[in-house]
Amino acid sequence: MSAALATFRSNARTVRGALPNWVWAALLIGLAIIYPFITDSIDLPIIGGHDNLLDASIQTLGYIIMALGLNIVVGMAGLLDLGYVAFYAIGAYTAAWLASPHFAGYGISFDLGSVAEPAILRVGGIHLSIWLVLIAAGLLTALVGVIIGLPTLRLRGDYLAIVTLGFGEILPQVARNGDTDGLGFNLTNGPPGINPIDPPGFGHWLSSHAGLPASYLSEQGTYVNFLSLMFWTALGLLLITVFCSIRLRDSRLGRAWIAIREDETAAAAMGIPLMRTKTWAYASGAFFGGIAGAWFASIKTGVFPDDFYFNISVLILCMVILGGMGNVWGVVAGAAFLEYLNLEGIANFNGWMNDHVLVCDPSKQDPSSVISGGCLNAPLVTFGIYGVIIVLVMLLRPQGLFPEQRRKLEFETGVHDTPIQDETA
Repeated sequence: MSAALATFRSNARTVRGALPNWVWAALLIGLAIIYPFITDSIDLPIIGGHDNLLDASIQTLGYIIMALGLNIVVGMAGLLDLGYVAFYAIGAYTAAWLASPHFAGYGISFDLGSVAEPAILRVGGIHLSIWLVLIAAGLLTALVGVIIGLPTLRLRGDYLAIVTLGFGEILPQVARNGDTDGLGFNLTNGPPGINPIDPPGFGHWLSSHAGLPASYLSEQGTYVNFLSLMFWTALGLLLITVFCSIRLRDSRLGRAWIAIREDETAAAAMGIPLMRTKTWAYASGAFFGGIAGAWFASIKTGVFPDDFYFNISVLILCMVILGGMGNVWGVVAGAAFLEYLNLEGIANFNGWMNDHVLVCDPSKQDPSSVISGGCLNAPLVTFGIYGVIIVLVMLLRPQGLFPEQRRKLEFETGVHDTPIQDETA
């Protein structure tokens, strides 16, 4: 078995080395572009059908963007962040402020390249193009990351984790109580949230001059439909995020992050400004979290405070750890795997088990029980399943499924000091 595995790995390396990396990248991007058309013919027992699979893929791409942002903070700079959902919330509310009638009650009316319906434009509010909103959300979130990071990044380890956890809990409460009754100024509209938010689109000018869809909603029901346009746009945002992550990792700043992650004291002794470098990491990770939040708000055409709960921070952190901290492609794989399980995988597997293995009677099933009437209700223990997966990965591959080369060498060869008893033996 070991000889066969070694032969397989040798052959795989030979195949990978036969073509340049850019060829493989082009092939993967090409497959991703035609993916919405491929899903038309997919209807597998556990994988799922076209619409469910494509919708899950769109949300998965958004979570991959957030995981890559957190990977900059945790995987590259080694700063444990348990409140990343706060950046997601700030990005989402930025989209709500800049692409909805929310501020119409204060006499504000402004339109720049939006795709809002004429009736909504007559109501007023701020309506910017989604592309401007994404940039604004990323910049505002990065600024908030700097403001929060400056007083907190002086802490290390567990203390930093507790502070970021508190930050992640504060922001959802601000969103829930940020209405006229709570602040005296209607910032977040409280528990009802803000809707409708303008959908994605290229606007009427580009639609008339370049043939691009003015609003994605207007393409609903066409062959190149709403879901396909959403998927391609999310794919474009993901490719930009991957490119930026790789360039940052290989830059002078990225090498400084890695030095701080490996040994903060030694990095400071070598002249790396710790606070400034950490703040850049925090701001960079926040930037991509804000973009993902604005994108989710746009595709859902609404934002609600109950969307931003602590479990999202834990889920994104699990994606980074599972895939391999510091490795861009490992984080992409880990995020795709866990988010697919969250959206479709566990439910589809549960249905397949009940239909083909357990052959139970759904009418006798208790929705509040994991096992009842001979049926399995696995979605009730989704996070328990995640826990089992993480434990198994940490036991079998503590460096992650696809570890960064440096971390892999650390786990395989070790970087610890020789114990005193071994020196004196």
